[in-house]
Amino acid sequence: MKRLTRMMMAVALSWPAATAFADEAIPVQELVLRAKPAVALVTARVDAEVTVNCGAGPITVKPLPFQETGTGWFVDGRGYLITNAHVVDPAHRLPPWVTHELKKNAVDQACVDPMLARQGLMRGQRPDVEDQIRRRVDMASIKLKPLPQVTVLLSNGTVLPTEIKKFSPPLLLDASGKPVPDSGRDLALLRIKDGVYPALALAEEDTKIGEPVRIIGFPGVVLSHELLNKTAALEASVTTGAVSGLKQDAIGQDVIQTDAPAAPGNSGGPAVGHSGAVVGVLTFVSLSPTGGNIVQGFNFLIPGRDIKKFLQGTEVTKPGDSRFNPIWAAGLRDLSTDSFKSAAAKFAETNKLLPDLPDVKRALAEAEFKVKNPPPRPFPWAWVTLGLALVSGSGYGAMWLRRWQRNRFRIKAGQVVKMIEEGVNPLLLDVRKESAAKTAPLKIPGATYISPDGLEKGQAGIEVDPNRTVVAYCT
Repeated sequence: MKRLTRMMMAVALSWPAATAFADEAIPVQELVLRAKPAVALVTARVDAEVTVNCGAGPITVKPLPFQETGTGWFVDGRGYLITNAHVVDPAHRLPPWVTHELKKNAVDQACVDPMLARQGLMRGQRPDVEDQIRRRVDMASIKLKPLPQVTVLLSNGTVLPTEIKKFSPPLLLDASGKPVPDSGRDLALLRIKDGVYPALALAEEDTKIGEPVRIIGFPGVVLSHELLNKTAALEASVTTGAVSGLKQDAIGQDVIQTDAPAAPGNSGGPAVGHSGAVVGVLTFVSLSPTGGNIVQGFNFLIPGRDIKKFLQGTEVTKPGDSRFNPIWAAGLRDLSTDSFKSAAAKFAETNKLLPDLPDVKRALAEAEFKVKNPPPRPFPWAWVTLGLALVSGSGYGAMWLRRWQRNRFRIKAGQVVKMIEEGVNPLLLDVRKESAAKTAPLKIPGATYISPDGLEKGQAGIEVDPNRTVVAYCT
């Protein structure tokens, strides 16, 4: 970011936001979808009316505005956002380097460009001539009327003016590398109009080395990419990494080191952990000592506990509180469990609270499509297996029952011998067919022969004591 380069400090960037609803592990896709609607693009813009005397009298021009973008996130669903102080500082305090930039642009527009045109030259053709023209202008005599503003762009395309409710200055270094006296925690609390907005909670515990973090923000490389359309400015990007160190900045404030990638424009965005709670806000990255390029993998966060301290004394007493959050989270959970009708109803409700958020619209369209076109159910192998088991079990059960019924009065030869030895003296009946009884070598001693037909017709002619055991032998 231009301001940070001039101030000899590291470029401040941003981290992924993710909404926390409970201290629970959330699937990554659901975590990101919970968080994204709460992230917004913050723009600090300074327009100006500048009066310049190029030598022929004063002339008033409106130079190109100074503009800087960063990332903000709702910390309270009523309309309060957190971002870096350095994102809004150009419009909030109007630092000297901003007014100097505007004056330079005004000199180029009012003096340099017309004089080059009269000489038939274009900008860049004769740098020496351009410098001569600029040196003839008395910079101290230039009158500047600044018109600063800070706006928030929601992901549904709504642009809202903001009020800066609390401001802790960014960490600034002078030319010798020492912190300037008013360096602070680099946080700003913004307020937009009342409404119902998604919000992110702050983590209850400090993050530890090795824990995952995700970044949601608006890197400038995406916003200005020539192959992307303007919708790239509406939806935040996500990067992933882990906590890689616990350090302190130049004035002794705690910072969290992470290897998650970041880029200019991410400034002020939140870093979230596995539960979706904000563990920190990215405040600066590392620059190459030779070329000044960003060295990825060495980025630094303001810890969540310092954000809590910053919010003390403000109207934000319950960070993460929002009527939007529980409905949106419940809808995402229903969608993940294939409760499409319930999910569609909840997404429709969140869309009424804050219309046309892209993530909500996509989720609603997906749920409604699956209500009308439910996915094919998988073949019920478990039920088929259970049914086959029951059928097989009942078949074997019927066979066992039939065998038991047929054999429930059957007695073995060994048992008969035992009864005789014990003096029971059972009545033995040989009821084999007559042909089998005459020809078979097996004879039963003491048995009375009765033909099967005679037994069925009751023609045995044998009186039996009801208390005496009867053993019949047949084929």
